[in-house]
Amino acid sequence: MGGARVLDETETETEVVVVGAGPTGLTLACELTLAGVETLVLEKLSRRGEHIKGGGIQPRTAELLESRGLLEPLLHRAASREPVGGHFAALPVPLDCTPWRTRHPFPIAVPQWEVEEVLEERALAAGARVLRGTAVSGVEAGDDGVVVTADGLRVRARYLAACDGGHSTVRKLLGLPFPGRSGTHQAVLADIRLSAVSSLVPRQIGHISTMTRSAGGYWAMLVPLDGDRYGLTFGRTDRSGADADVDGDTPVAHEAIAAALQAVYGQETVLGAVDNSSRFSDATRQLEQYRSGRVLFAGDAAHIHPPLGGQGLNLGVQDAFNLGWKLAAAVQGRAPSGLLDSYHTERHPVGAQVLHHTSAQRVLADPRPSEDVAALRDIFVDLLRLPDTNRHLAGLMSGLSLRYPLSGDHPLTGQRVPDADLVTEAGPTRLSALFASGHAVLLDLAGAVPAGLRLPPRVDLVRAACTDDLGAAALLIRPDGYVCWAADSSDDHGDALLAAIAGGLAKS
Repeated sequence: MGGARVLDETETETEVVVVGAGPTGLTLACELTLAGVETLVLEKLSRRGEHIKGGGIQPRTAELLESRGLLEPLLHRAASREPVGGHFAALPVPLDCTPWRTRHPFPIAVPQWEVEEVLEERALAAGARVLRGTAVSGVEAGDDGVVVTADGLRVRARYLAACDGGHSTVRKLLGLPFPGRSGTHQAVLADIRLSAVSSLVPRQIGHISTMTRSAGGYWAMLVPLDGDRYGLTFGRTDRSGADADVDGDTPVAHEAIAAALQAVYGQETVLGAVDNSSRFSDATRQLEQYRSGRVLFAGDAAHIHPPLGGQGLNLGVQDAFNLGWKLAAAVQGRAPSGLLDSYHTERHPVGAQVLHHTSAQRVLADPRPSEDVAALRDIFVDLLRLPDTNRHLAGLMSGLSLRYPLSGDHPLTGQRVPDADLVTEAGPTRLSALFASGHAVLLDLAGAVPAGLRLPPRVDLVRAACTDDLGAAALLIRPDGYVCWAADSSDDHGDALLAAIAGGLAKS
């Protein structure tokens, strides 16, 4: 298996071409190659930028990465931080994920370029091909496939996955509208080095409410990484000044970063170097359809939102986990009717929900709140201290409470399954370890699956004992970790189970 079949120097063929080698595109490449799909990734940048942006891995994303053996190498690269929960609108009450029965209750801080490096290494090892410095300039989409033109290379593929960011070239070439709301103000994200620091500079990553400061007409958040390296996010509290209406692609001046630093963190804080910087806004937009024939959209190419609550990278990676196994089944002729369309059906509402709650957070997190917003913040802080409210928002922000609208009467249908300890014939293991192959898992905890039941390929039957109560005697769990069928008893469920497989996973 390879990432593409080279026909000549200017033309190549592959089963799926992925545009964009960010976290979303590389996660999708990992999922596709794990399933045996020829995958070619095209990336316009000639080299990976060592950007810190998007470096927060939420608990549900951590669970998904662990199910493929990708979390451990990321933990080795994670920045040191206090074991503290996430946040909603930077309010000073940590979100508690422990009621959601997860082994990863705290966000993990890993620079985005480190995430991309780990994902790319896995994708390449599995047979994907990544072409850097290859900018897409043309897309021809037909009923049977797509042809992508990129820097003189023509790529023929059965499907195209556009994971090329908020300014998606693929989306623009296809003329697809990107409705929503334009940004009302800009801010700056910079990876910097400090040659001197004041007592106001944080020494360790903590809860965001303790790391955000306002002074001298600026708000800023300084995140310590290793040595003299820091991630800096800042903007004007009065939304005015030289950078207020600057084009988003305009470089950020060294002097502008130094001025913000010293205004917020004191004259003793000295900017040594700027490794990279960029501007971002609070724009909110979403594609109306995540699928356009043979072209599918994921990550920022499908949705953009204010960067509040650490959602962006996680939303895109979880798009890819949902899409990957479905697209592989479509390519390999295993997909039941409607399976690939269910990617939009399931993920579009999730994206819309993130756009909705980040818009609410934008109001609450205003660095210069009006008297009314300040009162609203006080009420909201009181609400966050209530266990039920905190649990709800912790599940929302972490992704742990996500439930897909799958058909089936069992209350577990559509939910994730906690990573329980199991004992199989081979010995002790964990539920997450059963998904390393990217297969669906039929977990039989009480002899509920009839002996001799013939299952299709890529559905693994695992009979096990579990001391934890998972809520059912048998569970059919999709490759992305969500229940699509469950039974409470050991009655003969063979017909219902096979119907669930044929309707939700693969044709028999």
